[in-house]
Amino acid sequence: MSTSTHVTVLLAEAVAALAIRPDGIYVDATFGRGGHSRAILAQLGPQGRLIALDRDPAAIAAGQELLASDPRLSLWHAPFSALARVLDELQVGQVDGVLMDIGVSSPQLDTPERGMSFRFDAPLDMRMDTTQGETAADFLARGSQTEIERVIRDYGEERFAHAIAKALVAARLERSISTTGELATLVAQVVRTREPGQHPATRSFQALRIHVNAELEELSLSIPAAIDRLADGGRLAVISFHSLEDRIAKRALREAATPVQPPKGVPVRAAELPAAKIRLMGKPVFPSIEEVKRNPRSRSAVLRVAEKMPERAGT
Repeated sequence: MSTSTHVTVLLAEAVAALAIRPDGIYVDATFGRGGHSRAILAQLGPQGRLIALDRDPAAIAAGQELLASDPRLSLWHAPFSALARVLDELQVGQVDGVLMDIGVSSPQLDTPERGMSFRFDAPLDMRMDTTQGETAADFLARGSQTEIERVIRDYGEERFAHAIAKALVAARLERSISTTGELATLVAQVVRTREPGQHPATRSFQALRIHVNAELEELSLSIPAAIDRLADGGRLAVISFHSLEDRIAKRALREAATPVQPPKGVPVRAAELPAAKIRLMGKPVFPSIEEVKRNPRSRSAVLRVAEKMPERAGT
C-alpha cells in the first residue's frame, strides 16, 4: 500500500476560475483526494452545496471523513460522464460551476497494486474503478494484434506500436503478460531508443491506461453534458495533463463557443439563430515555475475555462 499523497494541481487558479458564489451549487467531477473540493467548500456559505464524483473507490473511501463532517457535500462513486444522472437523482437542474481535473492521480500511480506504473512489479490492472471492467492484463490476453497496435499508437502516440503489439502477441503464446514488470521488460526489449529520461514503456503504459478506463470517450461525453447543466453565468473549468486530453477539451469548448451558422444560401438573420452556449474565459492557464518545482507532475497541466451564456429569447 502506498503512502503517497496527492498534490492538487492549479488549486488556486482552478477554484478562482469558478467565481464561487457563497450560496451556489458546484460540482467537483473528479474528487481525487479532495483538494479542490476542500477549497471550494472553504468559499461556500452555509447555503452552498458541493456535489463531488469519483470513479475510484479509494477516492470515495478517502473522502468519507470530509463527507461526515460537512453536510454541504454530496459524494458519489461515479465517473464524470455520469454527471447528468447524478444531478437528476439529486433533483438538481442547473449548477453554478463544474470543475474537471482529468487524468490519473498520484495515489493511483504510486500504489503498486493499481498496476499503473512500471516503477513497481505488480498485477497489471490499471482500472480507475477497481469494482468493474476489464484489466489491462485481460485486454492484452484477448486483444488482436491490430487492436493492441491501434491502442498503443493512438493513445500513446508511440511510433513503435506495431513492433510492440507484435511482440506482445508472440509472447502470450508462451505465457500471459500479467504484471507491470513483464510488460515493461518486453516493451523495453522492443523500444531501443527513447527521449532522455523517459522509460521505454512510458507511452505504452499511458495508452493501455487510457484504453482500459475509456478516458478520452469519457471526456468527450462529459464536457457537453457539463455545459448543458450550467446555469447562465456558470463556469466550467477543465484541467488536462496531456495533448490527447487537451485536444478534446479545446475542441469541445471551441465548438460550444461558436454560434450556429445557417446553411449556405439560407436567408436567416443572425438574431434568429441559437447563440453560442459558452464564451471562453481568457487564455489557457499553466502552472507557475514555482508550482512545477514543488510538484514536477504538474508540468504538463493546462487549465481551460468557459462561462455559460444566456439563451436568446425565442431560441
